[in-house]
Amino acid sequence: MRKYFCTIISVLVFFSNVNAQSNDSLNIRKIYNEALTSGKAYGWLDYLCNSIGSRLSGSAQAELAVNYVKKELDQLKFDRVFLQDVMVPHWVRGEKGNAFYKPTTAGALLPVSITALGMSIATPQGGLFGPVVEIKNFDELAVKGRKEIAGKIVFFNYPMDPTFYNTFRAYGEAAKYRWSAAARAGYYGAKGVVVRSMTLATDDFPHTGSMGYSDSVQKIPACAISTIGANELSDAIKMYPQLQFFFKQSCEMKDSVLSHNVVGEIKGSEHPEEIIIVGGHLDSWDLGKGAHDDGAGVVQSMEVLNLFKALNIKPKRTIRCVAFMNEENGGRGGAKYAELAKQNNENTIAAIETDGGGTSPRGFSFKGDSMQIEKIFSKKYLFEQYGLHVWMHGYGGADIDHLEKQGTLLIGLSPDSQRYFDYHHAASDTFDKVNKRELELGAASIAALVYLISEYGLK
Repeated sequence: MRKYFCTIISVLVFFSNVNAQSNDSLNIRKIYNEALTSGKAYGWLDYLCNSIGSRLSGSAQAELAVNYVKKELDQLKFDRVFLQDVMVPHWVRGEKGNAFYKPTTAGALLPVSITALGMSIATPQGGLFGPVVEIKNFDELAVKGRKEIAGKIVFFNYPMDPTFYNTFRAYGEAAKYRWSAAARAGYYGAKGVVVRSMTLATDDFPHTGSMGYSDSVQKIPACAISTIGANELSDAIKMYPQLQFFFKQSCEMKDSVLSHNVVGEIKGSEHPEEIIIVGGHLDSWDLGKGAHDDGAGVVQSMEVLNLFKALNIKPKRTIRCVAFMNEENGGRGGAKYAELAKQNNENTIAAIETDGGGTSPRGFSFKGDSMQIEKIFSKKYLFEQYGLHVWMHGYGGADIDHLEKQGTLLIGLSPDSQRYFDYHHAASDTFDKVNKRELELGAASIAALVYLISEYGLK
């Protein structure tokens, strides 16, 4: 009798699991169908890029974006929509930078495309002019030392490695030269630095991005040069070692100003104290329109909540959309969110960031408790028909990383990365570079994962 009873229980459990899997598959299909037929993300991105434009922290456009996102979330009538105050740095680029090189004393002035690196100081009012030393890496810089560097402009010509399939890895290898170039070269007495743009594309768009100074080294101006300009300058230096370089930029650091994170929330029906957040950063660099970086991530995060609302899916756990401010040149929005979450004793079980562009989703990257990650991995089969095959341990995102110490599982959407750095931090990051269907697929993929975490939790 006992054996018969156990058999019945096993059969019931089996059919219960089958039914749950069937419901999950059906609801995920509904999420994708809704995103691909009635989604709002592309229209929101259009407005952010074409009606507001670039959204550098501290700018008037950044605050217009805050107000716009809050208005749109309010109109969707979520359970709660609110702002979080954040003091952000206010760096201003000023006039467009210009540069040229002069191969010989009597030679012509040959222009190249440059732009100031974010947070750099300005050049002297008349610009900066002097001999150039080309450097391949920091080891070579140290070997040359003060004897060959002092009083010169240092040109860091370190390209992204095209052999890395994951272009974010190539970017990470190269970006250290953008961040540390001024401090490292300034230590040896350089008077300015020029850094090769972080892109695999060969074009004439210089790519900006944050750089840092050392308190113990005198600050020197730093700019990025386009890859076409970098190749041309490198070739010219080989032919004319005494070549002179000029660049001028009028950037300025002003006092910090008040800005905001924007948060929308659907309260959980069974475990409202367990919070799942999904977010992107609302600020962008000022050269383009911030379409891929990271307008796409913001509207995808908004879309997650919209899809739940449109389909009348009642999440068991609380879901929050967060549009973070100041990821690009300070990270203060993410830090403030984590600070307030800790202060309010919130239990954020998972945080998903989408900051890799609006291209086709390929999967997710996870950072945190291995047992929680394995529980999510067990649902991977539900995503295979949607092309999400890349599930890996790795990285969450710059804004949500601040939550790691609070025990939050960090998750990053992993889109196809091959085109992302063509536009990243450049004037070419415009709305027309984002494909509507790919953007919608990314939003649906995040929403599907949020649905599963909300249904089953992570314990």
